[in-house]
Amino acid sequence: MARSKREIPHYYLGTTIDMSAATAWLWARNRELPVAKRLLPAALLLRASALAAREVPELNGHWLDDAFVQGDGVHLGIVTALRGGGLMTPTLRGADDLSLDELMAALKEMLVRARTGRLRGSELADATITVTDLGDQGVESVTGVIFPPQVALIGFGKIVQRPWAVEGLLGVRPVVTATLAADHRASDGHTGARLLEAVDRLLQSPEEL
Repeated sequence: MARSKREIPHYYLGTTIDMSAATAWLWARNRELPVAKRLLPAALLLRASALAAREVPELNGHWLDDAFVQGDGVHLGIVTALRGGGLMTPTLRGADDLSLDELMAALKEMLVRARTGRLRGSELADATITVTDLGDQGVESVTGVIFPPQVALIGFGKIVQRPWAVEGLLGVRPVVTATLAADHRASDGHTGARLLEAVDRLLQSPEEL
């Protein structure tokens, strides 16, 4: 992390996303499922991130030998807090090709093995973009540090109720703050904004994720 901050020219972007459609769809979907198969909001955030990274490949890959190398797929690094302290970032390979149910099952299994020290070395390598979700810790936003040689990290905070205006009418809606830390050698703010816009757009149609 020290090397990342010292050597990578980070730039940061953030946006607030209306989660009304996503949470309503999730509630309706989970009502029809047994407890063991219910989806967490994290599954929607990860799936939207994976599809957005596929749409904006300039942020999905590695900076190697002074050049950007696009990833051969969207392999999500998932920042995971360990019970004894510290962090681990296992990789969910081909995340953009997984259905929501497949992604949720893979995430649960991976987190259990990460926290019990049963991950293989290959499962901790080759991530093309990382996602950190601190919503379950009560944090409303997170500004991350890029994991070299990756060029981007997406962060999500807690889904909170906030005043929100829609077509001139003010109400209260669930929203989440999404942030992006990206390598200015590989991309610029316009490209980063495209990725966050894609995450937002995808979450407005959760039934299509």
